[in-house]
Amino acid sequence: MAKRGPHPGTPQAKRGGQTVREKYGAEFYEEIGRRGGEVVKKRYGQEFYGEIGKKGGQTTKARHGTKFYEEIGRKGGSK
Repeated sequence: MAKRGPHPGTPQAKRGGQTVREKYGAEFYEEIGRRGGEVVKKRYGQEFYGEIGKKGGQTTKARHGTKFYEEIGRKGGSK
């Protein structure tokens, strides 16, 4: 069964998102994101976030190298 509506990333999908934001406000997205995060936390546990964070960090390191972290660390520290 195919999903209804436009494909993600298309101009039609963007217009749909803008329409929802205008109708319900930006807080709507914050609320559904928060609810989704709570469901994931209940389902997989808090440790899950640490695991996916570590995987993401390893992927970023493999993709960009350790110099990348030095660079973003300097940028973050300069603000």
